[in-house]
Amino acid sequence: MRACIRASQLCFAWPDGTPVFAGLSFTLDARRTGLVAPNGAGKSTLMRLLAGELAPSAGHVEMDGSFAYLPQAIAFTGELEVADVLGVGETLRALAAIAEGRTEQALFDTVGDAWDLEERTRASLAKFGLEHLVLDRRLDTLSGGEVMALGLAAQWLSSPDILLLDEPSNHLDRAARERLYRLVDEWPGCLVVASHDRALLERMDQIAELDRDGLRLYGGGFAFYEAASRAQAEAAEQDVRNLRQAAKREQRERQQARERGERRSANARRNVADAGLPRIVAGNRQQAAQVSAGRADDVHAARMDDVSRRLAEVRRAIREAPDLAIELPATQVPAGRGVFSAQGLQVIRDGVALFAPGGIDLDIRGPERVAVAGGNGAGKTTLARLISGELSPDGGRIKRGEGRIARLSQRLDTVEAEATVLECFAACTPALDDVERANLLARWRFRGAAMQQPVATLSGGERLRICLACTLHATPAPQLLVLDEPTNNLDLWAVRELERALRAYRGALVVISHDAAFVDAISPTRRLLLEHGRLVEQHVVGA
Repeated sequence: MRACIRASQLCFAWPDGTPVFAGLSFTLDARRTGLVAPNGAGKSTLMRLLAGELAPSAGHVEMDGSFAYLPQAIAFTGELEVADVLGVGETLRALAAIAEGRTEQALFDTVGDAWDLEERTRASLAKFGLEHLVLDRRLDTLSGGEVMALGLAAQWLSSPDILLLDEPSNHLDRAARERLYRLVDEWPGCLVVASHDRALLERMDQIAELDRDGLRLYGGGFAFYEAASRAQAEAAEQDVRNLRQAAKREQRERQQARERGERRSANARRNVADAGLPRIVAGNRQQAAQVSAGRADDVHAARMDDVSRRLAEVRRAIREAPDLAIELPATQVPAGRGVFSAQGLQVIRDGVALFAPGGIDLDIRGPERVAVAGGNGAGKTTLARLISGELSPDGGRIKRGEGRIARLSQRLDTVEAEATVLECFAACTPALDDVERANLLARWRFRGAAMQQPVATLSGGERLRICLACTLHATPAPQLLVLDEPTNNLDLWAVRELERALRAYRGALVVISHDAAFVDAISPTRRLLLEHGRLVEQHVVGA
């Protein structure tokens, strides 16, 4: 039996009646499939339906084979330990109890034949670059990238026939992404990956594009999909131009036919009067002329309707980039003004210093654009929290300039999950009136009923957008923006718009990102590498 997924007439709507899918049918076989769509189109919803986390309102999903699912937002609590996430915690605790001399039969039943479980587990962790993790370490001490890699390891270790991954490269550093790419290349079964990571999508056997009309499949990786969809869009746009010309021609010919009919009718009336025909004969001739003109008008009207229908169909086929207008605060930080200064920063975790002896030093001045790179667990997010003031150092000195420092958390935990989009935005922008808030939210693609959606129901990209909106528009305007993995979950259109907005920003900026293309696009004036507990200045191309 070859593993596959079959969806038949799948329908789903949110409790408020907002439709997501209607009559969605497809089959995905034992190949690597990349799922793409703009944020909010329903990628994560579809993945949750396939995984059984959501129930469709109509239709059904069939899975031929066992499956595992890694969601976009991993629901691991901080109290869990690494071993629990991997599903080996109970067995390892039984092994430890036996090693201490306990002899209860239940412990031996738990262990079964898994006497080498700890060694096999450590070998598996090493495959994901997590060999440094101790199995009893709590999750709330891990970085976002380590948590994501651990989630991947847990799903991979279950050896499913079908693997569903929603944005699996989020938070991963470059080395971890390369490991993920290699594992994807080796995957033997049915794999479905929802992602905006172009390098990951290029490794797929086919791309599935989700839109309002269904699921379109394109054989090949992301480059093939882009070329094919671009060619289709160009052909559709040419069809629109041709049909518009046809519509103008039909309208012109219809008008000309009406004018000819009116002239014939007028001539007929004059000819009848000149010929002195009886009134009944004259009436019949005039009525015949009107009927003939009416038939001609009906023919042209039918042609116009056909052209309009075809034009509407072609317009629906054109993929329009979702509208997103990110406008950053009009912050102006004079060149040379100090916004942040720190000497000897140190943080202690479980009695161990995170940074190298002597700590780290960092000065940020004027409208600098500082890009910070480093591996997962190096301390980048900790550094971001130190800069923003959310975390106090265990050693060293910090001096912040006047003005607000705003930070976007990669965990997207700065908004209340149970609050609506509008409630979250209103809490951050008390000085704005309702109209101003609605206008700003519309620029972030939240309009009408979308403003009343609870944050908990948003997709990862939508949640990132409202977090960005709250971070950027809160008062007072920030003098320093600290963005921690801002492109995670954002679709390609939104990433390009964010790049444009950041290039125009005149405040100080610190960006932590593993997305090399994004970092290059915002033209950083400084690049720093956090490695082995030290912050090292790197060469900036063109500086």
